[in-house]
Amino acid sequence: MIVSENPVIRCVGALIFDPRGRLCLVKRANEPGRGKWSIPGGRVEHGETDHSAVRREVFEEIGLVVTVGDLVGRVERPAPRGTFEILDYSCWSKEWELSPGDDAADAMWADSATFATLDRNGALTDGLADALRSWDCLPRNE
Repeated sequence: MIVSENPVIRCVGALIFDPRGRLCLVKRANEPGRGKWSIPGGRVEHGETDHSAVRREVFEEIGLVVTVGDLVGRVERPAPRGTFEILDYSCWSKEWELSPGDDAADAMWADSATFATLDRNGALTDGLADALRSWDCLPRNE
């Protein structure tokens, strides 16, 4: 059996917008990117589908039950031992109260001005703003 020295670690992310067009962001409590703002998500566990992983990660991180929609985009990021392959999905919820869990130090609904400020101040995880911009998924105002 051949084991890759640079394994691909499959991850998922959730693009959740509230009715006002604000994007759900979480402040990462753990590495990589501890202390920076990102979208909810994490690793896909063995035997788990992407949609199941998105629902689990969102519930664990912010306490929302979501319906997972279409794949919006895919990015790769360096991992300590390999490469994170992150597939981001559109999601929606009938709930709007965020309750940060173990993996999230904080959570918020970010409008376009808040997101731009976080981006300008280097407070977003690497590549997040560029990816969302390229997918036309930046937060909007009411």
